Amino acid sequence: MIKIHEAGQPANGPVRCGGCNSPEVAQIEMAFAFQPIVDVQSGSPYAYEALVRGPNGESAGSVLSQVDDSNRYNFDQRCRTTAIEQAASMGMDSFLSINFMPNAVYQPAACIRSTFEAAEKHGFPVNKIIFETIEGENIISRSHLVQIFRAYKSFGFQTAIDDFGAGYSGLTLLADFQPDLIKLDMALVRDIDTDTVRQRIVAGVLKICSDLGIRVIAEGIETQGERDFLEAAGVSLMQGYLFAKPSFKEMPAIANVR
Repeated sequence: MIKIHEAGQPANGPVRCGGCNSPEVAQIEMAFAFQPIVDVQSGSPYAYEALVRGPNGESAGSVLSQVDDSNRYNFDQRCRTTAIEQAASMGMDSFLSINFMPNAVYQPAACIRSTFEAAEKHGFPVNKIIFETIEGENIISRSHLVQIFRAYKSFGFQTAIDDFGAGYSGLTLLADFQPDLIKLDMALVRDIDTDTVRQRIVAGVLKICSDLGIRVIAEGIETQGERDFLEAAGVSLMQGYLFAKPSFKEMPAIANVR
């Protein structure tokens, strides 16, 4: 049985999982760029999403192309700890949003240990960490993803479903688990101020999320029209090039919040 501290953190003990028992593999070099999720009502950053890059700012694709079954667990663990270390070194006091790989998580309580250790080492609050991922039919079973999300929420992390409305990430996952946040896919956001079909679809999603107590982030905002329409529709959290592009190893300046 996995023991859990009162605060939610896994207790010290001999809990191990498949990834822990994997043979050592060569580490993939990485660093992070950060893009803000802005609160357009307060004009301040709500969170920064950590986006993986190569050690000298190389593209995410060049890094992710090196990930396979032999190093996925190690890579996922180092993504979490490196993002926390960088965020703490920059003095980030907003939420930190970390993308995780569900198929690199064997037992949630065991695989989360390094995250707690990094947060404690670098003085970053656990309750300021958001774990986000997408649902992919070819990546992981929905039941295992729901198990991970529920465990992370019980440990005190916030949870988010990314790219909501795209591919397999949608209402069926939401029926099984209600995260703290969903991120509207940019395909639904694009030109929403002039597209009545998208307006009706997004209005339905916003009503469902409101009823379920889920906050909505609109991602991929590129125009003032998109921003203004979504704010009028009740969306206060937004992310996109209109506000700031990802900035390598630093928190970028934010524009066009109001």
